[in-house]
Amino acid sequence: MQVTISFRDQIMARYANQMGALGAGQAQAALARALRHTGAKARTRVIRALTAQTGLKRATIVKAVREMRGDAAALEFVLRTQGGNVRLHHFKARETRKGVSAAPWGQRQVYPGTFMKAGWWNSGRVGKPNWNGQVFARAGGMTKTGRDKFEVQRSGLYIPTEMLAGQTAQAFQDLISSDLAPRVGHELGRLLPG
Repeated sequence: MQVTISFRDQIMARYANQMGALGAGQAQAALARALRHTGAKARTRVIRALTAQTGLKRATIVKAVREMRGDAAALEFVLRTQGGNVRLHHFKARETRKGVSAAPWGQRQVYPGTFMKAGWWNSGRVGKPNWNGQVFARAGGMTKTGRDKFEVQRSGLYIPTEMLAGQTAQAFQDLISSDLAPRVGHELGRLLPG
Protein backbone atom coordinates (compact mmCIF):
# COMPACT_ATOMS: atom_id res chain seq x y z
CA MET A 1 0.00 0.00 0.00
CA GLN A 2 1.38 3.42 -0.93
CA VAL A 3 0.17 6.93 -0.29
CA THR A 4 1.56 9.81 -2.34
CA ILE A 5 1.32 13.41 -1.25
CA SER A 6 2.54 16.09 -3.65
CA PHE A 7 3.16 19.73 -2.77
CA ARG A 8 5.06 20.41 -5.99
CA ASP A 9 2.66 23.03 -7.39
CA GLN A 10 2.48 25.03 -4.17
CA ILE A 11 6.24 25.07 -3.67
CA MET A 12 7.05 25.77 -7.31
CA ALA A 13 4.63 28.71 -7.42
CA ARG A 14 5.96 30.17 -4.20
CA TYR A 15 9.71 29.77 -4.82
CA ALA A 16 9.99 29.72 -8.63
CA ASN A 17 12.08 32.90 -8.85
CA GLN A 18 14.56 31.77 -6.18
CA MET A 19 14.95 28.34 -7.79
CA GLY A 20 15.47 29.98 -11.17
CA ALA A 21 18.21 32.22 -9.73
CA LEU A 22 20.03 29.22 -8.25
CA GLY A 23 19.84 26.99 -11.29
CA ALA A 24 18.57 23.45 -11.60
CA GLY A 25 21.39 21.69 -9.72
CA GLN A 26 21.47 23.82 -6.59
CA ALA A 27 17.69 24.17 -6.47
CA GLN A 28 17.31 20.39 -6.66
CA ALA A 29 19.82 19.95 -3.81
CA ALA A 30 17.99 22.53 -1.67
CA LEU A 31 14.66 20.80 -2.26
CA ALA A 32 16.17 17.43 -1.34
CA ARG A 33 17.63 18.82 1.91
CA ALA A 34 14.30 20.41 2.84
CA LEU A 35 12.46 17.18 2.10
CA ARG A 36 14.86 15.07 4.19
CA HIS A 37 14.72 17.48 7.12
CA THR A 38 10.93 17.72 7.12
CA GLY A 39 10.59 13.98 6.50
CA ALA A 40 12.69 13.17 9.57
CA LYS A 41 10.43 15.41 11.67
CA ALA A 42 7.38 13.71 10.16
CA ARG A 43 8.77 10.28 11.07
CA THR A 44 9.12 11.40 14.69
CA ARG A 45 5.53 12.65 14.74
CA VAL A 46 4.24 9.46 13.10
CA ILE A 47 6.05 7.30 15.67
CA ARG A 48 4.66 9.36 18.53
CA ALA A 49 1.09 9.24 17.18
CA LEU A 50 1.28 5.56 16.22
CA THR A 51 2.48 4.64 19.72
CA ALA A 52 -0.54 6.34 21.27
CA GLN A 53 -2.95 5.00 18.64
CA THR A 54 -1.91 1.34 18.80
CA GLY A 55 -0.88 0.85 22.42
CA LEU A 56 2.42 -0.72 21.37
CA LYS A 57 5.71 0.22 23.00
CA ARG A 58 7.64 3.01 21.31
CA ALA A 59 10.64 0.74 20.65
CA THR A 60 8.40 -1.66 18.71
CA ILE A 61 7.05 1.17 16.55
CA VAL A 62 10.54 2.59 15.95
CA LYS A 63 11.66 -0.81 14.65
CA ALA A 64 8.57 -1.11 12.45
CA VAL A 65 8.64 2.34 10.77
CA ARG A 66 11.50 2.81 8.32
CA GLU A 67 12.54 5.99 6.58
CA MET A 68 13.42 5.58 2.91
CA ARG A 69 15.29 8.67 1.79
CA GLY A 70 15.29 9.59 -1.85
CA ASP A 71 18.27 11.16 -3.56
CA ALA A 72 18.37 14.70 -4.93
CA ALA A 73 17.15 13.50 -8.34
CA ALA A 74 14.08 11.62 -7.04
CA LEU A 75 12.80 14.22 -4.56
CA GLU A 76 10.72 11.77 -2.60
CA PHE A 77 10.41 10.73 1.02
CA VAL A 78 8.82 7.43 2.01
CA LEU A 79 7.87 6.02 5.40
CA ARG A 80 7.65 2.27 5.02
CA THR A 81 6.30 -0.14 7.57
CA GLN A 82 5.57 -3.81 7.64
CA GLY A 83 3.94 -6.19 10.01
CA GLY A 84 1.06 -8.55 10.23
CA ASN A 85 -1.45 -9.32 12.91
CA VAL A 86 0.45 -8.29 16.08
CA ARG A 87 0.61 -10.87 18.88
CA LEU A 88 -1.13 -10.06 22.15
CA HIS A 89 1.98 -10.30 24.29
CA HIS A 90 3.18 -6.95 22.84
CA PHE A 91 0.29 -5.14 24.57
CA LYS A 92 1.31 -5.37 28.24
CA ALA A 93 -0.43 -8.72 28.65
CA ARG A 94 -0.98 -10.19 32.10
CA GLU A 95 -2.74 -13.34 33.19
CA THR A 96 -5.90 -13.29 35.32
CA ARG A 97 -8.25 -16.08 36.38
CA LYS A 98 -10.75 -15.18 33.65
CA GLY A 99 -8.11 -15.04 30.92
CA VAL A 100 -5.33 -12.78 29.73
CA SER A 101 -5.78 -9.03 29.98
CA ALA A 102 -4.11 -7.02 27.20
CA ALA A 103 -4.46 -3.49 25.79
CA PRO A 104 -4.43 -3.30 21.98
CA TRP A 105 -5.38 0.18 20.70
CA GLY A 106 -4.75 1.38 24.26
CA GLN A 107 -7.98 -0.27 25.52
CA ARG A 108 -7.48 -2.98 28.13
CA GLN A 109 -9.73 -6.01 27.75
CA VAL A 110 -9.83 -9.62 28.92
CA TYR A 111 -9.54 -12.45 26.40
CA PRO A 112 -11.49 -15.32 28.03
CA GLY A 113 -9.94 -18.78 27.97
CA THR A 114 -6.43 -17.55 27.18
CA PHE A 115 -3.35 -18.16 29.31
CA MET A 116 0.35 -17.30 29.62
CA LYS A 117 1.51 -19.83 32.22
CA ALA A 118 1.17 -23.55 32.85
CA GLY A 119 -0.32 -25.35 35.85
CA TRP A 120 -3.43 -25.25 38.00
CA TRP A 121 -4.53 -22.08 39.79
CA ASN A 122 -4.78 -23.72 43.21
CA SER A 123 -1.31 -25.36 43.08
CA GLY A 124 0.61 -22.49 41.48
CA ARG A 125 1.08 -21.25 37.96
CA VAL A 126 4.48 -21.75 36.33
CA GLY A 127 5.95 -19.50 33.67
CA LYS A 128 7.64 -21.52 30.92
CA PRO A 129 10.92 -19.93 29.75
CA ASN A 130 10.47 -20.98 26.12
CA TRP A 131 6.97 -19.46 25.93
CA ASN A 132 8.51 -15.95 26.00
CA GLY A 133 5.45 -14.33 27.57
CA GLN A 134 3.19 -15.29 24.65
CA VAL A 135 -0.59 -15.53 25.04
CA PHE A 136 -2.12 -18.91 24.16
CA ALA A 137 -5.56 -20.49 23.80
CA ARG A 138 -6.41 -24.16 23.50
CA ALA A 139 -6.85 -25.18 19.86
CA GLY A 140 -8.60 -28.48 20.52
CA GLY A 141 -7.17 -31.90 19.87
CA MET A 142 -4.04 -33.57 21.15
CA THR A 143 -0.42 -33.69 20.10
CA LYS A 144 1.39 -36.97 19.33
CA THR A 145 2.63 -37.05 22.91
CA GLY A 146 -0.90 -36.76 24.35
CA ARG A 147 -0.84 -33.09 25.35
CA ASP A 148 -3.41 -30.41 24.51
CA LYS A 149 -2.79 -28.37 21.38
CA PHE A 150 -2.76 -24.61 21.78
CA GLU A 151 -2.00 -21.65 19.56
CA VAL A 152 -0.64 -18.13 19.96
CA GLN A 153 -3.30 -15.41 20.12
CA ARG A 154 -3.16 -12.28 18.01
CA SER A 155 -4.71 -8.85 18.44
CA GLY A 156 -6.16 -8.04 15.02
CA LEU A 157 -4.03 -4.88 14.84
CA TYR A 158 -1.94 -4.29 11.70
CA ILE A 159 0.70 -1.53 11.93
CA PRO A 160 0.57 -0.56 8.20
CA THR A 161 -3.20 -0.13 8.37
CA GLU A 162 -2.98 1.93 11.55
CA MET A 163 -0.28 4.16 10.04
CA LEU A 164 -2.66 5.29 7.29
CA ALA A 165 -5.61 5.98 9.59
CA GLY A 166 -6.67 8.26 12.41
CA GLN A 167 -4.39 10.59 14.31
CA THR A 168 -1.23 9.12 12.77
CA ALA A 169 -2.18 10.05 9.22
CA GLN A 170 -3.40 13.43 10.43
CA ALA A 171 -0.11 14.12 12.26
CA PHE A 172 1.86 13.38 9.08
CA GLN A 173 -0.38 15.56 6.90
CA ASP A 174 -0.32 18.46 9.36
CA LEU A 175 3.45 18.51 9.70
CA ILE A 176 4.15 18.27 5.97
CA SER A 177 1.64 20.99 5.09
CA SER A 178 2.91 23.38 7.79
CA ASP A 179 6.70 22.77 7.69
CA LEU A 180 7.76 21.76 4.18
CA ALA A 181 7.26 25.06 2.33
CA PRO A 182 9.01 27.21 4.99
CA ARG A 183 11.88 24.72 5.08
CA VAL A 184 12.27 24.94 1.30
CA GLY A 185 12.49 28.73 1.69
CA HIS A 186 15.13 28.33 4.37
CA GLU A 187 17.26 25.97 2.28
CA LEU A 188 16.99 28.18 -0.81
CA GLY A 189 17.89 31.23 1.29
CA ARG A 190 21.06 29.54 2.51
CA LEU A 191 22.28 29.05 -1.06
CA LEU A 192 21.31 32.44 -2.50
CA PRO A 193 23.99 35.15 -2.44
CA GLY A 194 23.50 38.16 -0.17
